[in-house]
Amino acid sequence: MNLSIVIPLYNEEESLPELVEWIDRVLIENNLSYEVLLIDDGSNDKSWKVILDLNKKYSGVKGIRFRRNYGKSAGLNVGFSHAQGDVIITMDADLQDSPDEIPGLYSMIINQGYDLVSGWKQKRFDPLTKTIPTKLFNWATRKMSHLELHDFNCGLKAYRNIVIKSIEVYGEMHRYIPVIAKTAGFSNIGEKVVQHRARKYGVTKFGWERFINGLLDLVSIYFVGKFGKRPMHFFGLIGTISFVFGFGIAIYLAIAKFGFDEYKMTERPIFYFGLLAMVIGVQLFLAGFLGELISRNSNDRNNYQLAEKIGC
Repeated sequence: MNLSIVIPLYNEEESLPELVEWIDRVLIENNLSYEVLLIDDGSNDKSWKVILDLNKKYSGVKGIRFRRNYGKSAGLNVGFSHAQGDVIITMDADLQDSPDEIPGLYSMIINQGYDLVSGWKQKRFDPLTKTIPTKLFNWATRKMSHLELHDFNCGLKAYRNIVIKSIEVYGEMHRYIPVIAKTAGFSNIGEKVVQHRARKYGVTKFGWERFINGLLDLVSIYFVGKFGKRPMHFFGLIGTISFVFGFGIAIYLAIAKFGFDEYKMTERPIFYFGLLAMVIGVQLFLAGFLGELISRNSNDRNNYQLAEKIGC
């Protein structure tokens, strides 16, 4: 199978028939075999009934329905686990992503050798309440990941099959899949300018709580990617610095007491700063030890991404 189209959705009953018909027409014209995986994220409208009808009409349409709303990342993760195509395309269900872009994205993966291609919506039709947070996300992600993409949050992306089978998406991590893929060793990441369309049906699902969750997830990705298998390198270093700083204060106060200071050590506020620094240092050091114990005894402690094998 050439393509798997993974589409997570929530309350998109009006757009689904038009979207699937458009995808089917474009892929037939380009002679590409495909499956469309529609992941219903606990919709409370008639989306699932529409999916059932589309399954009867189009042989390539498949559906998965969650019992409740879990979020876009959960939908993508389940869709990835079921995808069978050589290339996987993700897109939104609201008709803001154009299926006409699919053949170009497919070609970049197959013919140009990219592991992942991210869409870039240069001209957007979203309200300011969505575009401003998106710009902040993109700027912060570029700075932290050193991955020069303009639009991390674009739902229209293409992946080589091995990429989506090697990563896990959860929380609000879907917007940072290029960062996760890079951390896993898939560094051949490209970008393609794609068309963005104004929403035709329904209302946007974007909320400010996603802005906060996204920032927290970005920090999580950075931390886990860098220190996931060696937590002592983070906690141990900071703990050691904190303890040495506090111990240095204690030495200074002891020398001052016996040398020239007439006050008791415990009468000086700096004594308590030093004591606090030593206590925090010990706690961070112990946190590093516990992290190492958990990391070294986890099931995936020696799970590494292999690029190739020969003769074994």
